[in-house]
Amino acid sequence: MKLLARYNRVTLVTSVVMMLVTGIIYYYAINLILIDDIDKDLEVEENEIFEYVAKNNQLPQVFESNDQQISFWAAAPGSVKRSYIDTVYKKSEVRRRHRRRHEEYESGRALISSISAGGKYYRIAIVKSTVETEDLLKIIFGITIGVILLLLLALFTANRLLLNRLWQPFHNLLKELRSFSISDNKTIPQPDTNIDEFKELNQAVAAMSSKVKKDYKELKTFTENASHELLTPIAVINSKLDSLLQTEDFSQQQSKLLNDLYTSVSRLTRLNQSLLLLVKIENRLVDGDEEIDLKPIIEELLAQFEEIFNDKDLKVSFTGIDKKLKANRYLVDVLLNNLLSNAIRHNIIGGQIVIGLTAEKLTIRNTGDDAPLQSDLLFKRFQKSSSSEGSGLGLTIAQQICENLGFSLNYRFSNGFHTFTMTF
Repeated sequence: MKLLARYNRVTLVTSVVMMLVTGIIYYYAINLILIDDIDKDLEVEENEIFEYVAKNNQLPQVFESNDQQISFWAAAPGSVKRSYIDTVYKKSEVRRRHRRRHEEYESGRALISSISAGGKYYRIAIVKSTVETEDLLKIIFGITIGVILLLLLALFTANRLLLNRLWQPFHNLLKELRSFSISDNKTIPQPDTNIDEFKELNQAVAAMSSKVKKDYKELKTFTENASHELLTPIAVINSKLDSLLQTEDFSQQQSKLLNDLYTSVSRLTRLNQSLLLLVKIENRLVDGDEEIDLKPIIEELLAQFEEIFNDKDLKVSFTGIDKKLKANRYLVDVLLNNLLSNAIRHNIIGGQIVIGLTAEKLTIRNTGDDAPLQSDLLFKRFQKSSSSEGSGLGLTIAQQICENLGFSLNYRFSNGFHTFTMTF
């Protein structure tokens, strides 16, 4: 969930809950105020009755209007307790059409009181209709709900527009980070912003990227220099070993020692060459693109490996179409050679290699171990099985070449076949 959506959701939920609670409190507060106002009117009517009885020693005439009724009943002395109650207001009217009296009941508020007049004790009921009060309350409540909805809409719109604008520097920085490459010389531009937090974030990212680039450049330089420095001594060792093997007669044990030494030096030579090649590919130092056709290159490569296929009794099949692309021929040769060497090295005696070339992808499938390889470690440097005689850089170089060419290289295992797919 995006931060903006989460913030809007929390803000809206909090606002709705708070406004509902406030609205309920507001509703009951207004209701109490209006009821108190009606009670005061009822008390005024009660005082008028008391004044009339005190002056005339008799009850006033029963009064009835459209929104107020006053009634008297004889009662036992001291039996009535003064109180305010919610009751109903009986409203009667004569309808002209039927010439009959029609009665309706609506909500009302009453003051129950008592008085003595002419030597008798009476119960007084002063009832006032509260319909107008309820209508006024509904109007106030409706206006309040409308204002709340308008405020929520304004809050949501303001949040969306304002937060999008406030977070724009962050999105700009995120866009720059996505295109950041440790191997190029470009620095991460710092988006303009007047917000302190984003300024600090920009400065932290710039400092981190500078340090990463510096460390990477130092490591790359060290690797490149070390590989170059190793070339001469390795070549001298190879030459001396060749001369030694051709000029002397050795015992069986000495021959075995020399053979092991020669094999180790050969592996060291291949490793050094692979490291140098990887450095050149990562820094895009191999140029010279040309239009090439993959199909004849693969066929030529298969012919070169034919002897190895026969030694391991591998059944190799290739189906494909002419697929032309613009790339460096040397890098394509290295890429195909590495993928095919991997399919041979990790195959079994009497196994299969199936190669397919279409306009969209190149697939190389091979038999081997019955368990899938660890795809998350497969293309990392120096990741290889204990039985492998390779340098552990072949698939790393293959993936780096694919990245340079704009291709993707993926691995999957199914039906006993390890499949590497290069998608153009």
